[in-house]
Amino acid sequence: MEHLQAYRAAGDGKHRANRNFVTSGLSRRLLIAAAVLFAAGIANSESKAQSGPFAPLAGSWSGSGTVTLDDGSTERIRCRAKYTPIGPTMELSLTCASDAYKFNLGANLKAEGSAIAGSWSEASRNISGSLSGRGAGGNYELLAATAGFNANISLKTSGNKQNVTMRADSQFRGANISLSR
Repeated sequence: MEHLQAYRAAGDGKHRANRNFVTSGLSRRLLIAAAVLFAAGIANSESKAQSGPFAPLAGSWSGSGTVTLDDGSTERIRCRAKYTPIGPTMELSLTCASDAYKFNLGANLKAEGSAIAGSWSEASRNISGSLSGRGAGGNYELLAATAGFNANISLKTSGNKQNVTMRADSQFRGANISLSR
């Protein structure tokens, strides 16, 4: 017993094994705190990258709908969309296909307040033009224009659901598409 009392007195009442446990526990807590702060920093930077007028659209979407051609016929289509917003700008791609029809729409947009301007291209027909319109918060009304072609595009987003409606004055008369993430 005297031996134990002398040992404790020499170690200031603390056993060496207990000191390592306390130190390793403190180190573990510091590591956990650092990891939490690091993760919070990443989440904060991601939310900043996802802020702006196009933030509600961010990510990949898929769904289906119909396309109406100039002869009045309609076809079922499957679609994929990807929206990449960065502050007041956004890149988007929309690919839709049926058994007999396909379009690949790409666009670059910039918002200034509720006004939107940019450019678009449709790869399978090798055409491009300008985009203009208004909107915010996931709901937009746009006009896609080029020589001999005009299309009105309405995009309405609510949570993880999105409806895209296009009306045109060419062989492609329009599309109604429902997407979700």
